[in-house]
Amino acid sequence: MKVLMINGSPHEFGCTFTALGEIEKKLAEHDIESEIVHIGAAPVAGCIACASCRERGRCVFDDKVNELHARADEFDALIVGSPVYYAGPSGQVCAFLDRLFYSSKVCWAGKPAAAVVSCRRGGASAAFDRLNKYFSISNMPIVTSQY
Repeated sequence: MKVLMINGSPHEFGCTFTALGEIEKKLAEHDIESEIVHIGAAPVAGCIACASCRERGRCVFDDKVNELHARADEFDALIVGSPVYYAGPSGQVCAFLDRLFYSSKVCWAGKPAAAVVSCRRGGASAAFDRLNKYFSISNMPIVTSQY
């Protein structure tokens, strides 16, 4: 089994990475392979609903979305981590997930998914809910936990 973990923070080794790293350690204890992919600090183009991905099998914007779309079969589960900005996930991770799921929703259907949010004050539940909506809309079982 292999789990893809997406670090949706612009800070590659910040708090979100630390949380994903803790999950990575637990997965390793159970002989589950994982890979953390950092989407970066550069702006991520949002989905323009051109539907070209349906015809071409890839997004018109050539970036990590297409890389992960091409590698979707390698992964058995997905974990998305994000800092909380104004009671929501980072703009980069939302744009990334909009395009990933629009272009390759079928590739992820049926694979378990979980969200991790990192915040200083409030807004964690709203950000967590928004990330989980990507999974439920894409027919992915959501892995639950305890706080």
